[in-house]
Amino acid sequence: MRLWTLHPKYLDARGLVSLWREGLLAHQVLQGRTRGYRNHPQLERFRSQPDPIAAVITYLQGIHAEALQRGYAFDPSKLRAAACAPPIIETQGQLNYEWAHLLNKLSCRNPALCNLYQDVDLPDAHPLFHIIPGPVAHWERLSNNRT
Repeated sequence: MRLWTLHPKYLDARGLVSLWREGLLAHQVLQGRTRGYRNHPQLERFRSQPDPIAAVITYLQGIHAEALQRGYAFDPSKLRAAACAPPIIETQGQLNYEWAHLLNKLSCRNPALCNLYQDVDLPDAHPLFHIIPGPVAHWERLSNNRT
């Protein structure tokens, strides 16, 4: 499960569809409707919010907005209700880590898109997140092949 801090505009079609599915799974997990992924570290920042369900729905609304802009037909009824959660604080270190991770994925999966992003130094965050200085998030599982 990868619930990107990055703005969904950077994802290729495969990545955006995967993010939608994983966000819906996170929604189910936070509602206690599934056995799997209950302890997944990506969910920590949503669970730490005053209303975790509203936070994940707000996150999914941002993904849905990007999908609409691309002409995709993601089903908004899966969200069950509109929400407006306050911003979640995340760090520049986390955003940078995810950016390097995404570029690594795109270098294999979509080299043209990866090349398009090579000059982006400060990627935008998903609208739910407010970025502050700081290191990679404590919940992130760091991999040696990413920076």
